[in-house]
Amino acid sequence: MSRIGRKPVALTKGVSASLSGQTIEVKGPKGARKFTAGDDVTITIEGETVKVTPRGLSKRARQQWGMTRSMIQNLVDGVTTGFKKEMEIQGVGYRAAMQGNVLKLSLGYSHEVNFEVPAGVTVSTPKQTEIVVEGIDQQAVGQVAANIREWRQPEPYKGKGIRYKGEFVFRKEGKKK
Repeated sequence: MSRIGRKPVALTKGVSASLSGQTIEVKGPKGARKFTAGDDVTITIEGETVKVTPRGLSKRARQQWGMTRSMIQNLVDGVTTGFKKEMEIQGVGYRAAMQGNVLKLSLGYSHEVNFEVPAGVTVSTPKQTEIVVEGIDQQAVGQVAANIREWRQPEPYKGKGIRYKGEFVFRKEGKKK
């Protein structure tokens, strides 16, 4: 039995869900999202809750059970509160600034890095050394944050680079004479 799959997904105030076949659409104050489940699970909407049940006892059906329930919960969370990734930049002369739909990064290269922000995700820079990525799609927010971080990952000797807020970077000792 899946501990996650067994729990029903509660639809909060202002959130509505509609089901057509294996596709569930969730609408809320921040927008609308869709998810199409596999054929191994059954989705039912009962009042203010959404329940997911497996169609068999196969290993795949049990795997899809918990995953489908988590995906539906993420849809509900996304349209109500949204998702956010906060990042910080460390390093002398390293900075970020938004210009329209382009994030301009100065990361110690001979040129400035221009990162085009995809649709459905908003990026803001409250300070020159902070980047905030927000959106209703958890996967898209995480992917954009990972793509930004990829330009200059934190290095272990001085700790320079782009890191997630609160991330621990293991520091190494330098060369000894």
